Amino acid sequence: MLSRGLLSPATARLAGPADPRIRFPRFREQNLAQNLGLVAALEQIAAERGATAAQLAIAWVLTRGSDIIPLIGTKRRDRLAEALGALELTFTADELAAIETAVPASAVAGDRYDEHGMAILDSEPSAAGT
Repeated sequence: MLSRGLLSPATARLAGPADPRIRFPRFREQNLAQNLGLVAALEQIAAERGATAAQLAIAWVLTRGSDIIPLIGTKRRDRLAEALGALELTFTADELAAIETAVPASAVAGDRYDEHGMAILDSEPSAAGT
């Protein structure tokens, strides 16, 4: 759920039928509404911390273990500076639980990629269990 501008209020909504993200299941109409609801929950927690949803998400990924590294992709320096702000965030056990309760992985609607793309991944099984 972290990618392709979903966590950025300015770019989360599709720009129209020509938006290339429409090919990703998480951005299809029926899924996007649910996923934006999850983003809203994340934004509320982030606001309480004085952070952005993207910073909160990146900082959460950093808690997943020393062998897990969030990959940040951006074309803009201000977005990179925002992402690096995640390094300043730390969480208590209760805060981590609140994030995971507000945005459970099982609530994310749609696979990362279409059926063909999911078939070639080895790191994330599709909802169909492949």
